[in-house]
Amino acid sequence: MVKAWLFGCLLLVGIGSFAQVAEPALIPVPVEVKYMPGSYRLGKELTVSFPSGLENKAFLLEHLRSKFSTAAGIEVKEVAGGNAQLSLSTFVTDTIQNFESYQLQINQQGVKLSAPSSAGLFYGLQTLWQLLPPAIESKSKAEGVNWSLPYCSIKDAPRVGWRGLMLDVARHFFTKQQVKDFIDHMAAYKYNRLHLHLTDDQGWRLEIKALPKLTEVGAFRGERTGRWGEFGKQDPKEPKTYGGYYTQEDIKELLAYAAQRHIAILPEIDIPGHSMAFLAAYPDLSCTPGTPYQVNGGDRFMHWPGGGKFYGDIDNNLCPANERVYGLLDTIFTEVAALFPIEYIHMGGDEAYKGWWEKSAAIKDLMKREKLKDMHEVQSYFVKRVGKIIASKGKRMMGWDEIMEGGLAPGAAVMSWQGEKGGIAASKMKHPVVMSPNTYTYVDLYQGDPLSEPPTYGMVRLKKSYEFNPVPEGADPAYVLGGQANLWSERLHTVRHAEYMLWPRAFAVAESVWSPQSKKDWNSFVNRIEQHFTRFDQAGINYSTSMYDPMLTVRLKDTSVEVSMQTEVPNLSIHYSFDEFPPDNFYPLYKDPIVFPAGASTLRVQTYRNGKPIGKLMILPLADLRKRIRK
Repeated sequence: MVKAWLFGCLLLVGIGSFAQVAEPALIPVPVEVKYMPGSYRLGKELTVSFPSGLENKAFLLEHLRSKFSTAAGIEVKEVAGGNAQLSLSTFVTDTIQNFESYQLQINQQGVKLSAPSSAGLFYGLQTLWQLLPPAIESKSKAEGVNWSLPYCSIKDAPRVGWRGLMLDVARHFFTKQQVKDFIDHMAAYKYNRLHLHLTDDQGWRLEIKALPKLTEVGAFRGERTGRWGEFGKQDPKEPKTYGGYYTQEDIKELLAYAAQRHIAILPEIDIPGHSMAFLAAYPDLSCTPGTPYQVNGGDRFMHWPGGGKFYGDIDNNLCPANERVYGLLDTIFTEVAALFPIEYIHMGGDEAYKGWWEKSAAIKDLMKREKLKDMHEVQSYFVKRVGKIIASKGKRMMGWDEIMEGGLAPGAAVMSWQGEKGGIAASKMKHPVVMSPNTYTYVDLYQGDPLSEPPTYGMVRLKKSYEFNPVPEGADPAYVLGGQANLWSERLHTVRHAEYMLWPRAFAVAESVWSPQSKKDWNSFVNRIEQHFTRFDQAGINYSTSMYDPMLTVRLKDTSVEVSMQTEVPNLSIHYSFDEFPPDNFYPLYKDPIVFPAGASTLRVQTYRNGKPIGKLMILPLADLRKRIRK
């Protein structure tokens, strides 16, 4: 009897252990997912079948072969019929919204992936990779790994159609291969729009064959290393060796590469402001003739004193009163439209300082002739003319939300960056909208305490990014195309720095634009991020651990500085020191606001989890903390 009772207990324990399936960390979280006990183990060979006539089949097969062979040493063989271990199939859907959907089933019989399109099949494969051990992301063969897939049933579809990432290649040039790598990383998380910011004050990156000076002059500047905005002005005679541009053949290659991964590329030609590189090639296009223009090298010439106001030391705008401007833009957009198959062309329209226009006799004549009341209507006049040029090429114009000032051009789409208000208003006016508010989706801003981060401006913590809702309250969802995160590159000199700023906040935006709002859960998301950090370690992709660093509030208590701290993610302890030595978990545990003791000049902070340090050692000088105290 004792043996029988003991066997029964062991059996119950075994059943309980078996039933507690460790759920994989999927980002973005699917619409519906069910896990069952058990797993399907892969051998040294994997057979795969495709439906007949499948678009992009050759790429999907190569995608499977490359991934499985590189890390797992598994040979993928295509077979006909339904007896394959991995069977891909298609089904018919009657709604456009489900076009990118997929269904994935894994059981003892193998893996079945079905979708209404090759896009859906591709997204299903991205989920499949996340179901495998993190070693699948390794760039070399991983030894001793149990290559198995958990039994599960997944039904999934995106929340919105436009799931974008913007890469600024104008401020710092990224090579064709680096852009391809960026495409691979975004595709893995089901993004489907790559917005390339191709022109700005610091560089013109797109070959326009009819206007070769745009790249001969506008694509290069002097070499600079250090803190952006504090570089010395360039000597016109110094070598202009930093930069580069994409030939039209390069762009065609990138377009084909992206299209295989179901990503459309949106080109941006940023005008009328942000045009220093354009003016370096064609200085007669500004309202201030005679200005000695050159491509900006990172010295500060625009200033933001606060309150949404800004001004420039030099006129970096195209002149709306100059007819030659529209002639050259017609030439440019002719080539851009022929090159990029996407429906939209982005014309920027942001941050055009109008102080130079106010001083221009040509602008005054334009205002009188066209009955324009103010500078906003001058910009609107420019934007509407550009809209007509773009429309004449069979495309639709998109611009940042400043294009709404002075009157929105007919048919224009708005990319709302100054919060959500512009996008909400444009949707109510029945204009297409991409929500891209800087309050949630600007992934070039601080993600941790400024004293522990690379210098930038503004703050968007990870949790704030995760709160992003691409269809905010008050917007007309019928006109919201989707959402987008923006990676501006003024201060991003390298790919490693760019990756650090992008991840994990791009995980947050990916889940916000793909997953149902009801499926989002912060604590679950943090747990899944940490498992994706392991995947990124395998892949050699950089990321930030700033989510582990506490957020500080500084105030004056009597005559002393008091610091309050709180953590963004759960289950962390904060240890601190004032004695110039890095704290470990034997140092005081933060519980309540702490006051700088007399004689202390620096606060050091380190977060711990389960007795191990996590995040960065934060070194916080008293002198810097004092500057944060509001008078």
